Amino acid sequence: MTLRTSDFDYPLPEALIASHPPERREDARMLVVHRSEGRWEHRRIADLPEYIRPGDLAVFNDTRVIPARVYSDDGRLELLLLEAEGPATWRCLVKPGRKLRVGAEFKAGGVTGIVQEVFPDGDRLIAFDAPLDLQRVGELPLPPYMGRAAELEDKERYQTIYAREEGSVAAPTAGLHFTPELMASLPHAFVTLHVGTGTFRSVLTETLEDHPMHSERYDLPEVTALKINAAQRVLAIGTTTARVLESCARDGVPLKGASGRTDLFIKPPHTFRCIGALLTNFHLPKSTLLVLVSAFAGRELTLAAYAEAVRESYRFYSYGDCMLVI
Repeated sequence: MTLRTSDFDYPLPEALIASHPPERREDARMLVVHRSEGRWEHRRIADLPEYIRPGDLAVFNDTRVIPARVYSDDGRLELLLLEAEGPATWRCLVKPGRKLRVGAEFKAGGVTGIVQEVFPDGDRLIAFDAPLDLQRVGELPLPPYMGRAAELEDKERYQTIYAREEGSVAAPTAGLHFTPELMASLPHAFVTLHVGTGTFRSVLTETLEDHPMHSERYDLPEVTALKINAAQRVLAIGTTTARVLESCARDGVPLKGASGRTDLFIKPPHTFRCIGALLTNFHLPKSTLLVLVSAFAGRELTLAAYAEAVRESYRFYSYGDCMLVI
């Protein structure tokens, strides 16, 4: 089955892209999509407990966004630290990187970085002569579509309230809507998936089959696996959580605790072996995340629901509203 990338496109007025968080986390609107009935209803995130059935389990991604955007001391280079390869060695996205070849040196945060390797996708492996003090010199890497640098409010609002495992360059945004009170109302458990830059990138190939899917680190604790195996239905909070659970379910169910990397590209006609409901934000056109939602809800219903969200002026992307697919 050949899937064209253009089949997962949709028009979005720029005014609907949320560049700042709502005043309160619980102010998010929630479009509830009923898969079996092919219909939707307009609710709010505070209404989520009404859709929780006995035996349900909500699973959250507890990754924490690191202040991964760093500038060289002379201001000429912008680095996005993608993944730590050692205490002072990072795989980085560098702008402009064209002239930064193997052996090139620069200073950032008062320490010297040397390019060790240039990868085929343009990323660089950079070894620093001492660990970078990211809390001092780094800033949160807000997605490019926000069109602004991180501000003081983002230090709190671009993290989930339960974030604890450092390693992401992007927030698992479905979790940004949760307050302690809302979380306490749901039986829940945690996984970890450290979100990479692939979450921002649109699919550039003509067909989905030709897209080189990015790889991300994950951890499924044994205690979470046991809770999932005992649940009647699993509600994945976010596409990153769905990706962890479906990756682990490839080895069969019941699930077992596991950790590693996943490059699973969930696209139609994926057979979901673990999750039975999904809470997710609204994603970029032609993105792997929109394709994942389409695999779960059906492409036509997903795009129809997105068109409804546009008509009703929902807020889109990281700081935007959400959609519950049941």
